[in-house]
Amino acid sequence: MSAKNMSVVALVCGIIGVVGSFFIGTIIVPIIALIAAIIGIIFGAKGMKASKIANESTGLATAGLVLGIIGTVFAVVGCICAACVCITALTVGSVTSNSDELSSVLNSIISSVE
Repeated sequence: MSAKNMSVVALVCGIIGVVGSFFIGTIIVPIIALIAAIIGIIFGAKGMKASKIANESTGLATAGLVLGIIGTVFAVVGCICAACVCITALTVGSVTSNSDELSSVLNSIISSVE
């Protein structure tokens, strides 16, 4: 694979990592964004090395590397946020079902006191 192709792959994967990390509706999208961002870092580093050897411009590889790093950070935060959303949704569901039982117990206590 040529240096230019590696640089383009790094840039595309970095963009996917950054953009995909903002979709925390499901846990799958931030994980895919995290994988793409890590691939962007790998290809960015390889693209920079190959570009320096071939005496070509390293601009695309640098941009892919930077976007891969930023995408990795954002995707990790996105995965943590998505996990928190899932845990909160599960917790609220259990609290809601328990609150119905609690209200019936409280109502029976109040009716017995009256």
